[in-house]
Amino acid sequence: MTEVPEHLRKRAEEARAKAQAAKAAKAAESGAAGGDEAAAGEAASKIPAHLLERSRAARQKSEGGGESGGAVATAAPAAPSTPAGGPPVAGGPEGHTQRLLTVVKAGSIQDVKAKPQDKVHTWPHLLVVEFVAALFITAFTLIFSIFVNAPLLELANFNQTPNPSKAPWYFLGLQELLTMFHPMVAGVTIPGIGIFVLILAPYIDKNPSPKPEDRKFAISLMTVHLMFWATLVIIGSFFRGPGFNFVFPWQAGLFFEL
Repeated sequence: MTEVPEHLRKRAEEARAKAQAAKAAKAAESGAAGGDEAAAGEAASKIPAHLLERSRAARQKSEGGGESGGAVATAAPAAPSTPAGGPPVAGGPEGHTQRLLTVVKAGSIQDVKAKPQDKVHTWPHLLVVEFVAALFITAFTLIFSIFVNAPLLELANFNQTPNPSKAPWYFLGLQELLTMFHPMVAGVTIPGIGIFVLILAPYIDKNPSPKPEDRKFAISLMTVHLMFWATLVIIGSFFRGPGFNFVFPWQAGLFFEL
């Protein structure tokens, strides 16, 4: 059902109130003597003429005018007006053939409600926050470098290879895989499969919801990826001794330097 606009509804209520006030004023002017005529006039606007005549004759007969009631001629029903050269037109209340309820504009039929969006523009909301965060990290790094001494290691001796010889911590995962698999598998196949699965992740999980409980697949995939490489880095850092053999750090010591 189409909802009627508010301004049209108020206009219809005002017109209805004016019509009722006019009827009340007309009834007050007619007085007690014209009460029957006013009632008849009001009824005539709603009841056909032949039914009014029949009701008036029955009322006169019941009031004791049976003898004279027979002489009262019953008015013939009003015939509908027939325009020249056309079919008869049925008359409505107060002579109108149609009644106008309200006028509804075409634009008001479409009930469009704006939906709240949990999105913000990149500029200035996101970029301002990122710029402030970058300034904070830069200031923290500068202050940290002033108060904390971080000396470099001694010069490398190409005649003496350190034992164990470990890669930087961010490559220890790959170095740990080389102890378990063939170099082609450890250096190309496994990292390639991991990167390929991460590329396909947005096409597999198309859920737009930002809630963690609605993104179980994506969160589980990223968690497994991070835990896999974190475990390899921890083993290569703290559990590999001379000859890159597996040792316990609380027994043989710690063979790891940043």
